Amino acid sequence: MSLYEQVFSHNKIWVQKQLQLDPAYFSEMAKNQTPDFLYIGCSDSRVSPDAFMGTKPGDVFIHRNIANLVPNNDISSLAVLQYAVESLQVKHVIVCGHYGCGGIKASTTHEDFGYMNTWLRNIQDVYRMHRDELDSLSDPEAKHRRLVELNVREQCLNVMKLSFVQKRLFGNQDIKVHGWVYDLANGQLKDMDVSLDDLGPNLEIYRFNNTKAAV
Repeated sequence: MSLYEQVFSHNKIWVQKQLQLDPAYFSEMAKNQTPDFLYIGCSDSRVSPDAFMGTKPGDVFIHRNIANLVPNNDISSLAVLQYAVESLQVKHVIVCGHYGCGGIKASTTHEDFGYMNTWLRNIQDVYRMHRDELDSLSDPEAKHRRLVELNVREQCLNVMKLSFVQKRLFGNQDIKVHGWVYDLANGQLKDMDVSLDDLGPNLEIYRFNNTKAAV
């Protein structure tokens, strides 16, 4: 049996086990979803949020791409965000990066990756904004890990810049934006303690008129 065929064999066994545990499992799952979390993470196959978060199906709305980016002009990530924030009414938006990220490493090699260059430029912009700090680190691994962390923080700020996110941040104040880093080497999560304060005096640059009165 090929690896591909094993997937379907496993699926049949899994379905049978789920029905034995709960005959209504799939009929209930087919109803509405009400996740508390939106997780924006890297596409890396070694990073499994359901495993390290201890969540079950239906708890987390998930969007993944190379290096967990939230570019200002990426329709895919912005559509996911708006749907999660406005329709699903998630309470937590999480941007999760990970040490050992291939996208982060690729962005610093100066190699030509073709179409991927446009995507990786978002990470290079993060490097540019924090160049003094990053260039002060002589150890390549330390520099990589710090760029992973700074990228997470900047993507969180991109989330906070969105008008539909601000309406809930400043209005009902019923949503939080979090930045995490997952360590492949030990399985532990690091909370970057991201907050609106990270935008500092620049916050007003990104504020919308319909959110200012709510402060």
